[in-house]
Amino acid sequence: MIYRSEHPKPQFMRSAWENLNGEWDFEFDFSNSGRERRMFSSEAEFSKKINVPFCPESKLSGIGYRDFISSCWYRRSIFIGEDKKQGRIFLHFGAVDYKATVYINGNLVGSHLGGYSSFVFEITDFVSIGENDLVVHAEDDTRSNKIPSGKQCYRYESIGCFYTRTTGIWQTVWLEFTPKNYVKSVEYLTDISARTVTVRAELVGDGCLFAEAFYEGKPMGSASVEASGQSAVLTLTLDELYLWEVGKGRLYDILLSFGEDRVESYFGVRSIGFDGFRFMLNGKSVFQRLVLDQGFYPDGVYTAPSDEELLGDVKRSMACGFNGARLHEKVFEERFLYHCDKMGYMVWGEYGSWGLDITEASSVAHFLPEWLEILKRDFNHPAIVGWCPFNETWDQDGRRQCDDVLKLAYLATKAYDKTRPCIDTSGNYHVMTDVFDLHDYDASGAAIRSRYDKLLSEHTLVDKFSDRQKYDGKLPVFISEYGGIGFMLDNNGWGYGNIPKTEEEFLARLKDVTDAILDNKALFGFCYTQLTDVEQECNGLYTYSRVPKFDLDKISAIFGRIAEIEKN
Repeated sequence: MIYRSEHPKPQFMRSAWENLNGEWDFEFDFSNSGRERRMFSSEAEFSKKINVPFCPESKLSGIGYRDFISSCWYRRSIFIGEDKKQGRIFLHFGAVDYKATVYINGNLVGSHLGGYSSFVFEITDFVSIGENDLVVHAEDDTRSNKIPSGKQCYRYESIGCFYTRTTGIWQTVWLEFTPKNYVKSVEYLTDISARTVTVRAELVGDGCLFAEAFYEGKPMGSASVEASGQSAVLTLTLDELYLWEVGKGRLYDILLSFGEDRVESYFGVRSIGFDGFRFMLNGKSVFQRLVLDQGFYPDGVYTAPSDEELLGDVKRSMACGFNGARLHEKVFEERFLYHCDKMGYMVWGEYGSWGLDITEASSVAHFLPEWLEILKRDFNHPAIVGWCPFNETWDQDGRRQCDDVLKLAYLATKAYDKTRPCIDTSGNYHVMTDVFDLHDYDASGAAIRSRYDKLLSEHTLVDKFSDRQKYDGKLPVFISEYGGIGFMLDNNGWGYGNIPKTEEEFLARLKDVTDAILDNKALFGFCYTQLTDVEQECNGLYTYSRVPKFDLDKISAIFGRIAEIEKN
């Protein structure tokens, strides 16, 4: 059975592509001596089979090896027809954790660093007509303080809020075939007042770039430009305006043509910003009712077993009354963002920053290149309403964060994307940020009110890290982690604070702390911890297998009621 057979990049699709998921040869390389043993050659012996795109730690991979894996190898054959050699051939990887080195027919194609960002190699000159050997070498070290690993556990067994590791290929691998001249990438900038979308395209070759927009199949406008060089810009005026809103994706399709190249894509028209303390979507105050989503799956670890399960998590969240999520300590795959776009589901794009020691300025070299790749990949998704490169930058063995690292991360993010807010580090310790967010797991609504109720009247708040970060009284504020109320159906696991003994006690506590935030006229959002249990962490609203723990109508009534900041 081939899992995850759908197109992995819905916002940039060509008809000529081939999914390479499925059974590959596989071999562990614990001594990391495979290069010396020429594991990339056709004579190399592989003793195992693995089901790509699932990591070898997962059940769905067919391997299920849970210990540390420093190095491993993958191999399969790819067939190239004579017609495909007339143009260009590209090999795409959704993600490989952490270092990927690719060989074709024994020849080195290239390497990539970063366990979360997508990457591609042109392999036109490496392949021959007929069968070709494709070999991928993956290297990883979760315990290295130079490798961002998110919530992957640094110990043998999962513990606390750290879970099963992911090594190697964990997203779809595919081939793409293009003409000699082609569209390399594209960015969309929309303007509600002008009713336009501006297309910024990166091109290879000269020719005419033509763009035509549609809404539900109806033509909405077109434009073209003659391009010579590596880029082109054109602007379409849309015949009719349909806004991307919460719960209503209203996406426009767009067809890009450049010579013989055809790319199917889409975009959403919306504006985001702040008016004082209020978050504004299309000029209206919208309260961000977010949930913490960590993107782990019982059988696939980092990888959802199906596209339906990706969409399912969005639907499960919305059933609880949420209108978005913090995609926590992980860069989610593009298929998930596609579903968020379609559903009108707001998300914050985050990085798997934990594991990286940022107490030295040199750590920028292990973060920034991949973060810029992520910004480029996900820029066009209307569902993304903000960026957050770091989360809870705790001290490392008594050493404080290097503030310049966070400052540079913020400045680089804003230089690349001026359309969205950026939080330098969620929770602590802020250096330069557009939003002053806090994490507050207090189980008492009265305590939460006492800390934040003077935001509007006096522009002050009580911050437990006030010795390390300063609130200026002007920045918008939201509680980007709260709750975390543990509830175990089988009495195994852990959650924050004292565990409620009954569902009634849970709901009362949940309403108490949530009302304290919703009643505050100066807080523009919250993020509840969390959507599902993950392994031993049992503070989800659903179990790890996605079974609801509570009456969802009661949960939705608590999270979904109108917030004071939304009222006129």
